Amino acid sequence: MSRLSNASESLIVGQFGAPYGVKGWVKVTTYTDDITGIFDYAPWYVEQAGEVVEFQVEQWRTHGKSVVAKMVGVESRDEADSLKNLSISIRSSQLPALADGDFYWRDLIGMKVVTDKGYDLGTVKELFETGANDVLLVQANHNDAFGQKERMVPYLLEQVVKSVDRQANTIEVDWDPGF
Repeated sequence: MSRLSNASESLIVGQFGAPYGVKGWVKVTTYTDDITGIFDYAPWYVEQAGEVVEFQVEQWRTHGKSVVAKMVGVESRDEADSLKNLSISIRSSQLPALADGDFYWRDLIGMKVVTDKGYDLGTVKELFETGANDVLLVQANHNDAFGQKERMVPYLLEQVVKSVDRQANTIEVDWDPGF
C-alpha cells in the first residue's frame, strides 16, 4: 500500500464490503461484467480520509456468487473493516486499448448528438442497457423545437448511429427529432 499525491481520471470498478474471516480478507462487490474481471486491474485506488491510497491484491478467490480478496498490508479483521463501503477505482490509463471504431461509454458522455439532417438533439447524459441494445439518454437543448427534455436513442451502429467523431465530439444519428 502506498500513497499517491496526484489523482488522475479514474473509474470506480467495485466496492469493499464486510471483512471475511480474521486474517485481513474482505468481501468485494464488483462492477465489472465478469465478477473476476476486477482482478485484471492493478493497482486499485481507494480514497481514505481525503487521501488516495494505492492497494495491491495479494490473493483473491470466488466465494459463492461473489469474490473475496486479501490486500497487501491488510493483516487483521479490524484493518479489513476499515475498508468497508469504500469505492475501488482504477485509472483510465489501466483500461485496455480499443480497436478503431470502438468506444468506452464514458467517452460518449457529453458528446453532442446531431441528426444526419443537421438537427442538434442535445448531449449524451448517460448510456444504459435494455437487453435488446444499448441506449443513449440525450439531454435535449433548452430551446428544443419539439419540446423534448430528453430523448432515448438506440445505440445501433449503422442503423441509427451513423458516425462517432471524437475530434468534433459529435455523434451523428438517423433519428426523428420529434420522437
